[in-house]
Amino acid sequence: MAILVSIFPVLLWTLMAFQANSLQAKGIQVLPPVNFTLTVSALAEVLLQWKPNPDQEEKNYTIRYDVEIMTPERDEYDTKKTCSTRMAVLHNGFSARIRTLLLYTNSQIKSNWVTAKLQAPPGAVETSVTNLSCVICTAVNNTASLHCTWLAGKAAPEDTKYFLFYRYNNYTEECQEYSKDKWERNIGCRFSSTYIETSETDEVIVIHINGSSNGTAIKPFEQIFNQNAIQKVNPPRNVTMSLKQNNLLVKWEMPASSFLKECFKYELNIYNWKMGYKQILETELNSFSLRIDDTCRYSIQIRANHQSWCTEGFWSDWTEPLYIGKNQPRTPVDSKTYTVLIALIVSICSMALLIAIICRKYHVWSRLFPPIPTPQNSLKNLFLNKSYQRARTYTSETETEVGSCFEDLGSYTEDLYFDVLEDS
Repeated sequence: MAILVSIFPVLLWTLMAFQANSLQAKGIQVLPPVNFTLTVSALAEVLLQWKPNPDQEEKNYTIRYDVEIMTPERDEYDTKKTCSTRMAVLHNGFSARIRTLLLYTNSQIKSNWVTAKLQAPPGAVETSVTNLSCVICTAVNNTASLHCTWLAGKAAPEDTKYFLFYRYNNYTEECQEYSKDKWERNIGCRFSSTYIETSETDEVIVIHINGSSNGTAIKPFEQIFNQNAIQKVNPPRNVTMSLKQNNLLVKWEMPASSFLKECFKYELNIYNWKMGYKQILETELNSFSLRIDDTCRYSIQIRANHQSWCTEGFWSDWTEPLYIGKNQPRTPVDSKTYTVLIALIVSICSMALLIAIICRKYHVWSRLFPPIPTPQNSLKNLFLNKSYQRARTYTSETETEVGSCFEDLGSYTEDLYFDVLEDS
């Protein structure tokens, strides 16, 4: 059986070749088309046109045309028409060829190929943009915004000016809101509102970026995006949580979208504040049950994306965190307050230490608060008066001894006073 399967295509090809030879033996010729032209009809779109060969005999034959796209990507198809439209990036040029197919009963004869080319647009090497990335965001009212970013070419001069255009179906629009690099070159564009239909699922978006410079020709760049592949999904809606004993149940609704419910997948970010532990869980349902430690505080966030078979896009933003459990986490406001208080305390302590060092080095305190000297006569008279009153009760001999003693004391007091003055 396997041998028959492998031999059958060979037999079929041999039969068709025999039939073609038979037609050619009868004098039937197949002539290639004429006036084959290529025209750029829109951004990243080429119109292929040709005409039947006027010398081709028209009898009871069926004529079709075999079209082959050679660049930028090889593709082959056939058509009965004498024109065809193909979407392709054109910054590296475009080439195609065409031939006539004559069908009669089970026979087929092919003409020679006719080729046409579109030359690549002019521009210096490595002056076109690189790393082009675009995102479509859908608002609640189903309007779509478009945001694109890119890098300037390695060989692009500092005075290069880039200009972005997007095409959706038959509508083309130039960007009016750019972001710039340090050389004031455009490296980003935002369309706050577009003609992109959020309900469509299989459309494409063409991005075309050209440029200009005073001394260098800037090479243009084109890229074709699938609408779904660059669409940023909206976050899930109406997230709720309930805790029964140790079982946590989280529920939510699908994002605002024209996609079916089955097209979405979700990720849950569950953070244990007591243990400092985070885990990411995936599900395709609109609810999730998890057994947790009810003595801990948890925060839960959810985000959404399309399934791969629905053309996966960009993950949505995380939903606002919901908390459940006992350990109240520190809020951003508290953390900010604590940071300010700690910085204030450190600043005050540092300033006080600096002032103390300066005062000690330059003797500021002794200059601001000098010691107060004690008057000499008052201190001496005080001792003399008291000694005189006590000495009068003694004999003259005793009086002489006491007087001598107080004279010595007065001399000592006077010396002590002068020592204090000298120290000050």
